[in-house]
Amino acid sequence: MLLIWIALGGGLGSVLRYLMVTRVDQWYAGGFPVGVLSINALGSFLIGLIALQLTQQSYLQAELRASLLVGLLGGFTTFSTFSYNSLQLILEGEYLSALLNVVLSVVVCIMAAGAGLMLAKSFSI
Repeated sequence: MLLIWIALGGGLGSVLRYLMVTRVDQWYAGGFPVGVLSINALGSFLIGLIALQLTQQSYLQAELRASLLVGLLGGFTTFSTFSYNSLQLILEGEYLSALLNVVLSVVVCIMAAGAGLMLAKSFSI
């Protein structure tokens, strides 16, 4: 049953990712993968924000925690797409954009996860 909950969360996360990336990429028509960077930063922030709360709440079922953290946020974030975008930039000779994408994705997403965690800790009593 746990795997079904993870799959449901992952499916929802993937659909949300597609919708957001499509919307952001329509807004930003440049060659830089802003949509994927946005998804990864938001997903990192959300996992930092809710992971602490979900893992400390013993009354929440393991299925719900796994569905949200592993499924929803796992399907929502896009490391494989990030890797492919970076590789495409390299293959197109856009070395600076590729480097910028790698550095920004790593730094921004770690900072977003930290910000989410700090915000979650501020809610704790």
